[in-house]
Order: sequence, then structure tokens, then C-alpha cells
Amino acid sequence: MKKRFFNAFFYKNKLLFSVTMALVLGEVAYNLVISWLLGKVFDAVTAADLALLFRRGWQCALFIAVFLCWGPLMQKSSALFARRGMEQYKRFAFQAITEKRISAFSRENTGRYLSALTNDAGRIETDFLLNLPEMALQSVLFVATLVMMILYDWRVAAAAMALSMLPMSATMLMSRGLEHRERAVSQRGEHFTASLKELLEGFAVIKSFRAENQSISIFSQTNGSLEQAKASRRFWEGMLSIVGGACGMTLQFGLFFFCGVLAIRGEMTAGSVLVITNLCNCLIGPMRSLPQLWAKHRAACGLVEKLADLTAENTARQGKPLPPGEIPIRLEGLTFGYDPEKPVLRNVSLTFEPGKSYAVVGSSGSGKSTLLSVLMGSWDHYGGSVTVGGQELRDTDPDSLYGGLSLVGQSVFLFDDTIQNNITLFRDFPEERVRDVVRRAGLENVMEQRGADYRCGENGNQLSGGERQRISIARTLLQGAKVLLVDEATAALDVQTACHVANAILDLEGLTRIVVTHRLEPSVLRRYDGIIMLKNGAVCEQGTFGELMEAKGRFYALYTMANE
Repeated sequence: MKKRFFNAFFYKNKLLFSVTMALVLGEVAYNLVISWLLGKVFDAVTAADLALLFRRGWQCALFIAVFLCWGPLMQKSSALFARRGMEQYKRFAFQAITEKRISAFSRENTGRYLSALTNDAGRIETDFLLNLPEMALQSVLFVATLVMMILYDWRVAAAAMALSMLPMSATMLMSRGLEHRERAVSQRGEHFTASLKELLEGFAVIKSFRAENQSISIFSQTNGSLEQAKASRRFWEGMLSIVGGACGMTLQFGLFFFCGVLAIRGEMTAGSVLVITNLCNCLIGPMRSLPQLWAKHRAACGLVEKLADLTAENTARQGKPLPPGEIPIRLEGLTFGYDPEKPVLRNVSLTFEPGKSYAVVGSSGSGKSTLLSVLMGSWDHYGGSVTVGGQELRDTDPDSLYGGLSLVGQSVFLFDDTIQNNITLFRDFPEERVRDVVRRAGLENVMEQRGADYRCGENGNQLSGGERQRISIARTLLQGAKVLLVDEATAALDVQTACHVANAILDLEGLTRIVVTHRLEPSVLRRYDGIIMLKNGAVCEQGTFGELMEAKGRFYALYTMANE
């Protein structure tokens, strides 16, 4: 999985990467040739040859002109490579997130993903993608400079290697500290993002309970922790820069002193000393930057691996598609618990016939919502048997299952987009089909009054609760689901609106409707083909409204209490 994340940077991006690397090699050659030319210019000066001096001057001017064209090309190629690489990486990462199972994702803190695709992605772009050409440039420049020094004088090259190895080793060891600090910034960035998300989502609660000071305290704590980690990282970056600078000066003075001795002895020309001195700058640059670049590169790789590990946990299972036709659902001895030692559902045996409607009722904690969660394929570790369309649920392909079963919950998610796009979820459907589901979901008046292009606002805050629920129902109808699972969809609505939405669901023909509800309105309950009463995770009663009322059992007691 990790390899696939790294490959995402280079998918359909290899040509740009190759062009960028070729331009990097050209810049290395330019730096070395300029050093050589400066030596030749100095030799022409010491030889008092004016014609040769002018010829060398024209050569220098030509190389400067080439660099003025070469440099922008390299920057443009590097920027395009990084842009495409990040675009592909984030798209692949988001795709990997969508492949996770609902149960796995619902247990996770979404702040981790928000941080990974924002804060971490920024560091990856800077310290991995944009660093690759720079690391290649500095590495090749260092090696090529040593080779050129050998061509001038092997003794100078040996001295350069001796003077650079110990400082380079020291800075490389220090680079591990930067990698650890980068990881700390990423972790605290996760906590900060998650905390900020929670505080903003809970704004109404915070204001209602006058908890502003407490929320500010929570924000200050996570923000301070993040900034402390960032300060530690900046300090270590500065230390690496200082050590690199000291190493560079040591190399520069040492080589200049060594070359001076050779020149005084007559074993090296003044021009060669100038070339070596200039080449020394080509060694100092890599010595200063490579340890930092390598540390940042390693830290960025760690961030990529972290996201790969996150998305690898509990990815969607593979299985067989649902068979065509009607989808009967049968539960035989279903036992399930989030903690296997503490079952929530106990020996549940039920049959949901195609096209019929069922209400699931019971007191809080009786297992109603858990039952729907199991039917949606969120969990595999159940006991007994659950068959959907005649095949075992845990052996069914999730995509096929989600196409056949659809869940409508109490909280309806809407994009800050048009009503039309929230119904179609940005997919193309025949106009007649959209009009049909709008009519069946009871959205005709809303579409006429507001228009299909009316923006719903952030998570539908420009619509009423009933309108949001009807949009959710229309989505289900449009995707062609044959089984509609409804989990307390009317809980947050007023009585009149709740009845309208409940009846709209019951009016849907050709769908199996399994509705978890705590609202016990007699006019609505009479319309269900069956009512299932759960108590402590077990089915204690089932039948029609009339049969259960006549039996005067647990349902009768619950109904009477609710309507007193």
C-alpha cells in the first residue's frame, strides 16, 4: 500500500520528472564550466593576453545567456512536476479513504485525515516533491565537483574529501532529530485540526451553555502545543544550518590554505587556485543543504507512510454482487456486539419480505440502530446468519450492497450546492427520472418555490429539517435501492412534519422499508406491514399494530406510556 502512495506522485508524471532531472544535470554542468572559465580568464589576465581575455569574456557572456534560459525552464518543469504529483497523490489518498468500510471510518477521528490532506500535504509538496530536483542537483554537483578537482589535482580532491566527510557525517546524524520533530508537528497538527473542527461544529452548544471560556482554553492548549512543536522544528533547522555553515567555512579555509601552499611551491597556477576556490563553493552548497534536504525528505516520506497506514486499516472487503431481482432479508440467530464479550443483539431471527414496510421499536439501547448498522454491512464479526438476496451478508460486495440498500439517518448530509446536485450527487440522470423521484419524495412544492438551482447552504442550513429528509429520500430512490433503512429520520422534526415524512416513506411503492422509530403515532403505525419490538437486543414481540395492541404485551405498554 505504501508503495502505491509513492507511485501516485509519478503516475503519468515520469516524463516531466525525467525532463526536470535532465535540466538539473545541465545546471550542474553550467556551474562547473563557469568555474573553469573563471580560471581561464584569470590565466589570461596573468598572461597579459588581451585577445584571449576578450575571447574568454564572450564565452562567459554566452554561458550566462544560456543560464538565463536554462534556469527558468528548470523551475517551470519542477513546478509542473510538483503540481501534477500533488494532485495525483491527494486524489489517490482520497480514493483510498473512500474505500474504507463505514464501520472503520466512523470509529476514526476525521481530523487525522483533514490534517494529512492539508498540513501534511503542504510539507510533502515542499520537502518531498520540490526537494527531489534540489537534492539531485546538490548531490550530483558535489560528486561532479570532486571529479573536476581530481582532474586538476588529486591531492586537492583528497583534501576536500577529508575536510568534508566528518562534518557531513555530523550533520547527517543531526538530521534524524529534524525527522522526529517533523513527525511531532504532524501529530500535534492532527490534534489541533480535530479540536478546531469539534469546537466549530459545537458552536451552538458552546454558546447555549456559556462555555466560551472553556472552549478558548481547549483551543489555546492544542494551538500552543502545535506552535511549540513547530518552534522546536525551526530551532533544529537553524542548528543544522549553523553546523552546515561552520562545516562550509572549515572546508573553504582549509582548501584555500592547502592550495596556497601548492601555489607558493609552484605546483599550481594562480588560475587553478581560483578555479579550486570557486569549486569549493560548489562543495559548500551541498554540505550546507544536503543534510537538511535529506532530513526533510525522510520526514516527508514518514508523513506519506503515515497516511498509507491510516487508509490501509479496515479497507472495504471484496465479495459477490447481489443477485438481480427482489432482495429478501433473513436473520437467523443473529448475535452481535461491538465488544464480542458484550452482545447488543441476541439471537435475533427475522424475515423482511420484499416490498413491505416494517417498524422497529423499543426503548433506548435496545439495539434498534445497531440492527440497521449490521444490515448495512458495517460489521463482519456477528454470530448466526444474515442473508441479503439469498446470500450471506459478509460475503457480499460492499458496492453492490450499497446499491441495493440505502440508509436514511436522523442527520442528513448536504453539500453547499444546489438542490438538484444534492439529489443527484453530481451525477447525470435522465430528467424524467429526476422529476419522478422528486414527486415520489414529496419535493415538488420545494422545487417549485425555491427552484432546482437553490443553494442548500452548509450542510443544508438554508432548508428545513423535513426538506432535508425528503432530499435524502429522493437520493435513495434515484440510486435505485430496493431496500430503504430509516434510522430515526423524524426524531428531530416536529410532530406534523414527522408524520408527513413518515407517510412519504410509507407511500413509496416497490421498496422494502425498515424504519427505526421512537415516534408511536397510531395513524402511521397502522400502515406498517409489521412492527418489531426489541428489548435488550432480543425480539420480544412482532406483529401488526392491531395484533400487538390486542395482545397487550410490551409494545402495548410502550405505546400507552408514549401517548399518555
